Amino acid sequence: MFRKKTIVSGVLLALGLPCAAQAAPDADLAQIREEIRQMRQTYEARIASLEARLKQAEAEVKQVGSKADSAADQARESASASAQPAPARGGDNINAFNPGISLILSGLYSNHSKDPAGYQITGFHLPGAVLGDVRPQRGFSLAESELGIYANVDPSFYGGINFAIHPDNTVSTEEAFIQTTTLPHGLTLKAGRFYSGIGYLNEQHAHIWDFADAPLAYQSFLGGQFNNDGVQVRWLAPTDTFLELGAEAGHGANYPGTGRDKNGAGASALYAHLGGDVGASHSWRAGLSLLSTSPQDRQWDDVDVANTVVTNSFTGNSKLWIADMVWKWAPNGNPYYTNFKLQGEYLRRTEDGSLIYAATTPGAYSATQSGWYVQGIYQFAPYWRAGARTERLNSGSVDYGVNNASLMRPDYAPTRNALMVDYNPSEFSRIRLQLAQDKSRQGMSDNQLFLQYQMSLGAHGGHKF
Repeated sequence: MFRKKTIVSGVLLALGLPCAAQAAPDADLAQIREEIRQMRQTYEARIASLEARLKQAEAEVKQVGSKADSAADQARESASASAQPAPARGGDNINAFNPGISLILSGLYSNHSKDPAGYQITGFHLPGAVLGDVRPQRGFSLAESELGIYANVDPSFYGGINFAIHPDNTVSTEEAFIQTTTLPHGLTLKAGRFYSGIGYLNEQHAHIWDFADAPLAYQSFLGGQFNNDGVQVRWLAPTDTFLELGAEAGHGANYPGTGRDKNGAGASALYAHLGGDVGASHSWRAGLSLLSTSPQDRQWDDVDVANTVVTNSFTGNSKLWIADMVWKWAPNGNPYYTNFKLQGEYLRRTEDGSLIYAATTPGAYSATQSGWYVQGIYQFAPYWRAGARTERLNSGSVDYGVNNASLMRPDYAPTRNALMVDYNPSEFSRIRLQLAQDKSRQGMSDNQLFLQYQMSLGAHGGHKF
């Protein structure tokens, strides 16, 4: 009997175990489903909250932007209504009106195999003051140093002044001008004293030059550089290719002019500049310029056929044509490691009028003379450059009229060749060594050595192409 009960119990237990085992997994699955449902509800609530916050933030940004645009419109309207700057209030606003001050310190050591005393360029008549500026000096000297002050006047004008300190302890005002900044249609007006935009080298200050001195053609026809008191207008064309046209009118007091005591202009200039890029590594600029002046009693000392020193004077018209070309190369447009610049200009001057020989004998005068230079500058490593320049003048044809028998007309072509190497630790400092052979005086070859430093202090704007 006991045995039968045991067997029945075992059978019932075996039949009940699968039911218990199946009930346990169903409870677990239900619990997992409930937890997933609760997590879904929680995350959906958080996402809805974040979306609401995002919409609120976007609305606030739009509101602030609308207020800023309104304030900017009011500022523009105020600037259009009055070009006068608002009064400065507080230390921060005062700094906004401080001009940029630039100081260029330059020194020079010169060694010449020939005495510079009595220097002249054979066949070319330069007034005494101009000769003093271009005459070489020996030994140590202060090269031309500059002090410039430049700043925006208000939203419509920009102004600046530049003083030059010369080796003879004199100071001159090279530039003092105002210039517009907001004229439409690519127009710019400038008024005051400024370097003329003729040619390529003329508009650059001396510390930008690649050699220690100006080319012979610039010395002979412009006295080194031509600046003028007057007005200038430039137009920049809205084209992919760079095209600039310019015109100037001024007093014309500087060589080759002399200035006249009259109304109107004593000098005028016209020029056009064209340029562009060739690929990523090459760029160029070419130009054509005309400078017209009306010198009156422009005097110079000369030696006549009797070997007598005489003073002559010229009154008439002088026209100078300049053709210039610059080509630059830098790998992929990056000039830091290496670059090359090829630069050249051709100058041709015609003059006609009257000449008074030895302050006593008047007569007609006409002359056509020319000159050119070509130079190349190669940066072969960071901070280091080397360059060469060759130049030549053509004394051309000179007619003294009735004074032909009294004045000499030398058939000589002055030349000069120069080599230079300079070290530029930064864009603000330069040390240059230059060697040259100068044959600007007939029958005389002057071997020259220049050692020059140039240091830039303070604010200094970028240079033109």
